[in-house]
Amino acid sequence: MDSLDTIQTRRALLKAAMVMTSGAVVSACASRTINTAMAPAPVPVPASVPPTPKAPELATVAKVPGVPAGIRPELFKKAVAALNRHSMRIASHDRIAIADFATSSNNPRFHVVNLGTGQVERFLVAHGIGSDPNHSGMLQRFSNEVNSEATCEGAFLTADYYVGKHGDSQRLLGLDPTNNNALDRAIVVHSAWYANADMIGKHGKLGRSQGCFAVGENELAKLFERLGPGRMIYAAKV
Repeated sequence: MDSLDTIQTRRALLKAAMVMTSGAVVSACASRTINTAMAPAPVPVPASVPPTPKAPELATVAKVPGVPAGIRPELFKKAVAALNRHSMRIASHDRIAIADFATSSNNPRFHVVNLGTGQVERFLVAHGIGSDPNHSGMLQRFSNEVNSEATCEGAFLTADYYVGKHGDSQRLLGLDPTNNNALDRAIVVHSAWYANADMIGKHGKLGRSQGCFAVGENELAKLFERLGPGRMIYAAKV
């Protein structure tokens, strides 16, 4: 009997121990479950964060080492102000072209300015028949009217190249109310025999275009290389 009692007692102790152990396991799992449920959910991290768009850099007179030599200060300031005004539409701010129509066509009055260094390259350029009906060599007036055959003033955006009746040419978009008909009028940059330098020796002035920026036949490739699409030409008589 003692032996049987001993065995039963041992069995009872083992059963109690198993119940306690099971309870501890369940309690621990429940604790982990509760802790996990109470923990804050992890914040998802995006795979990649798109960079903040950078605002286009505005050109200012201060970026250039003084007003470039050979360009009248008032004209240069107006050109840079136009670049600032139209900066969202002009992709490249490293160089601008300035056509100074206050001077005669026998002067190299088409200035391509490097705004980083202040270096200037100059080209002869013709103005329109409608701007100088008496062919004096001086631009008398601007016009934005279709069929006026006159030069128009303001800021232009250089666009694509194409081959037209004057050969290699570059389209221009007028950015101001004074030249917003430029595309419809086919006001472009092209070369012409009447804009060659030898015209000055023969006639003391260049011939006239139909309102386009006509340059010498041997100068066009160099000018196209300096301009390219996405830059500004500013034309004025200040």
